[in-house]
Amino acid sequence: MVVPPLLRAVIMGPPGSGKGTVSARIIKHFGVKHLSSGDLLRDNMQKKTEVGILAKTYIDQGQLIPDDIMTQLMLNELKGLDRYNWLLDGFPRTVAQAEALDKECHIDTVIDLDVPFETIKCRLTARWIHPASGRVYNLEFSPPKVQGIDDVTGEPLVQRDDDKPETVSRRLQAYDAQTKPVLEYYRKKGLLKSFSGTETNKIWPHIYAFLQTKLPDVSQRDVAIPR
Repeated sequence: MVVPPLLRAVIMGPPGSGKGTVSARIIKHFGVKHLSSGDLLRDNMQKKTEVGILAKTYIDQGQLIPDDIMTQLMLNELKGLDRYNWLLDGFPRTVAQAEALDKECHIDTVIDLDVPFETIKCRLTARWIHPASGRVYNLEFSPPKVQGIDDVTGEPLVQRDDDKPETVSRRLQAYDAQTKPVLEYYRKKGLLKSFSGTETNKIWPHIYAFLQTKLPDVSQRDVAIPR
C-alpha cells in the first residue's frame, strides 16, 4: 500500500474573507492539523513564554512583530507536527517568513481566498455586538429586531473599533501591502491556488473539490454534501 505524502498547506486571505470558516471545514473534512499564528501568539502571551513576552512588547507599541520572532515561534511548533498533514493560517505574512519556511519544509499548496475588499468592508462594518452577552448581530444576515438594540435585553448595541469603516479600510490596505508580495512569491513557484467569490458557501465546494485530489475526506457524516 502506497502511503500518500503528507500535505503541507497554507491558507491566505484578508481579514473578514472567511478564513476561519474555511479552515474549520478543512479540519473537519480532511483531518489536518491547523496552526494559526494568532492563536499561537495569544497562547504564548497568556503563558508568558519568552517569545510571548517579547511579542507583547511589539504589540503594545502597535508595531508588527519582527520576522525572526514569528518564524521562530511557528517553526518550533511545526517540529511537533512532522507526522501530520497541516494547514498554516496567518503565516507566512512576509516574503522573508516564506523563505525561512521554505528552508525547513516543502509547501505543497497555498489556498488564497480572493474576496473583493468591498464585500469584506460590507461584511465587517455590518457587525454590531451586545458587549455584556457577546451576542453578535449582522445588519445584512441577522439584524436585531429593532435597529441598534439587543433583542434580549433592550440595551444598545455597539460597533467594535476593529469593525468601524475607517479601521477596516486601514486593515485591508495593510494586508494588501504586506501580503501581495507573498502571494506573488508563491504564484511564481506554481503553488498558489486562488478561489474567488463573495460568499464562503459558494467558494467552499471548489476548495473541497481541490483538496479531495490531495487527501481523503475523513468526516463520517455529510460526505455527500460537504458543509
